[in-house]
Amino acid sequence: MNYVFALTVPVLFLLSFLFALVKKVKIYDSFTDGVKRAIPLVTSVFPYIATVMMLSKLLEASGLGAAIAERISPVFSFFGVPEEIAPLVLVKPLSGSGSIATLAEILSAHGVDSYIGRCACVAYGTSDTVFYIGAVYFANVKRKKLTAAMCISVFSFLSAVVFCCFLCRFL
Repeated sequence: MNYVFALTVPVLFLLSFLFALVKKVKIYDSFTDGVKRAIPLVTSVFPYIATVMMLSKLLEASGLGAAIAERISPVFSFFGVPEEIAPLVLVKPLSGSGSIATLAEILSAHGVDSYIGRCACVAYGTSDTVFYIGAVYFANVKRKKLTAAMCISVFSFLSAVVFCCFLCRFL
């Protein structure tokens, strides 16, 4: 089975190459045109990504993230979300690698089969890094309604966390 997965990308590449040959596409010219268009995209997205990365590192290094998690833990508890996963819920919209580290800490402290561990795992899987995806998406959009989109995304993420913790009670 691993052999099949190892061949998937090379076979797809070869099929794409053969399809382009059949359609008489100038492959090298198309490739260089794509690279030319990628450079402006990277330069337009970079400031947004850098901002999100710096904010997530500042929250972590300053201890502000932990302080906020401590303050809003009772609110999470009110909605049925274990207080122990509050740091994960705060980090997940900002940083994928930070949320993996936070998830690992929660699992090592409480175990993978515990209610808290199950809630943390499902909460981790409920969403992607909201602000990173928003930064990439809104870098090239002409009409930016960033505030509304981010508020809806964060609300959806928080709703998903509450719902997943509700479901984990019965699993």
